[in-house]
Amino acid sequence: MDSVLLIIFISLAIASVLNLVLKKCSVSHIIGYVITGTIISTAFDLDSENLKSLDLIGEFGIVFLMFTIGLEMSFAKLKKMKEIIFFNGFLQVSLSALIIYFIAYYIFNIDSTSSVIVALAFSLSSTAIVLSYLKKSKDILTPYGEKSVAILIFQDLAVIPILLLISFLAHDELSLADVLFKTVISATLVIVFMFTLGKKIIEWLLRFSSNARLEELFLVSLLTIVIGASLLAHEMGFTYSLGAFIAGMIIAESTYHVKVESDIASYKDLLLGAFFFSIGTKIDIYYFISHFHLVFAVLVFTMLIKSLIVYFLIRHKSNKSDSIKSAIALCQIGEFSFAIFSLATSQQIISQQLGSTLILVTVLSMLVTPFMVNHIYKIAALFVVEFYESDKITPIKITNHTVICGFATLGRIVAKELQKKGVSFLIISDNLQHVLIARKRGYKAYFGHLDKQPVLESLKIEQSSSIIITVNTVRTKRIICQAVLSYYPEANLIVKINTLEEKQALADLAIRNFVHAQHETALLLVKKIVSK
Repeated sequence: MDSVLLIIFISLAIASVLNLVLKKCSVSHIIGYVITGTIISTAFDLDSENLKSLDLIGEFGIVFLMFTIGLEMSFAKLKKMKEIIFFNGFLQVSLSALIIYFIAYYIFNIDSTSSVIVALAFSLSSTAIVLSYLKKSKDILTPYGEKSVAILIFQDLAVIPILLLISFLAHDELSLADVLFKTVISATLVIVFMFTLGKKIIEWLLRFSSNARLEELFLVSLLTIVIGASLLAHEMGFTYSLGAFIAGMIIAESTYHVKVESDIASYKDLLLGAFFFSIGTKIDIYYFISHFHLVFAVLVFTMLIKSLIVYFLIRHKSNKSDSIKSAIALCQIGEFSFAIFSLATSQQIISQQLGSTLILVTVLSMLVTPFMVNHIYKIAALFVVEFYESDKITPIKITNHTVICGFATLGRIVAKELQKKGVSFLIISDNLQHVLIARKRGYKAYFGHLDKQPVLESLKIEQSSSIIITVNTVRTKRIICQAVLSYYPEANLIVKINTLEEKQALADLAIRNFVHAQHETALLLVKKIVSK
């Protein structure tokens, strides 16, 4: 096909539709870009020049990802978490890489250099998917969340030396001593320059553009910093990512880091999309289908090894539940493995066939990861049961009580008012952070899902006076109400709705009371006016 614009148009259209569908299924948008690249490369004959240009654009997607990671790596944060980051993180990466290396070298008969690349890449987890889930679910504040984030931070730091190692392995004419000497000298020059003169230039650019009060000027200055730092690192023999990472760490110590992170987010995601699209173009769909059993077996074996290592590592100083959840959260293969395999293949350190197989393993890993992290408590409950973290709640001993489903802002207000009036109540939530907050306030709170019969039985729904539903989505309200009414048709359900459309969507259920949030607010406003 001659028209590049037409290919871009078709790619954007496919990516948009795929990501909309995948979002509904709670699958990462990364997979959408990878699949789009595979479809385009299979359907159209892209020449090598176009693919090379796309690879260059995609590489800067990784640059901006490393820059945003650098923004999170302030020296104060690293110092505060240094023990858990560098001890647990180092042991996880080292042990995982060591075991995977021996398996790749001795069992699969892969050459030593390729085995090193495979081991290091497979030791990394998905920062993009796991961190996104931890922030969204507020699990980032839980013990297992903090430990998982600490290991992810070390893995992100480890990406830099791994990429450097690949760059220098490509120059096999150098001896190990020469490589180490050149690396130390070059790294010292880059770091010294960036944290002295480079730091002053960065601060001056950001201050000048910020004082000018022109958003486009601030963005231009930011892009200048990122690209300039990347080019400097590249000229010194390192990857573009190293310079961007250091620039991010410098800005993290400034007052501009929040604005910088928000301004660059959309551009980072767009460039990352291009990177994962370029990865997709390297996938041979026919090879994937014919070797699916091999890809699946390698993935399961890798995830099992990593989960066991993380479990025993965290179990040393934590309880069984936190250890299991951390193992589930970190057992997959991360997005940086794409960059490692792509670079190693382009540098001819590993064969094209091996690189394709490894990329397919990574794709499959990232496909199953969202399902695992979104059901992390259910999976963990298969191995350990705690009274507030499963659907096997210890039966309560109260009757004529009120059940509050959900403990976000509205649920907290309801609980506070019921406590003032001396009403007996308890809280059920599928958000562990909310449960922990409720328990700190002295409430009876349980982690679980009210649509599960064991939970309904344990909370004695049939002996309750009322069930207040404070959750937000119509789908969740419907699932919970159907389960409650199926278990106890006479249940006194009180459901908060935001629109009349929501009420209509739930009209077929025998819900006794609806509370229209906006209508009730309007009545209160009018009451305030009339009472004057």
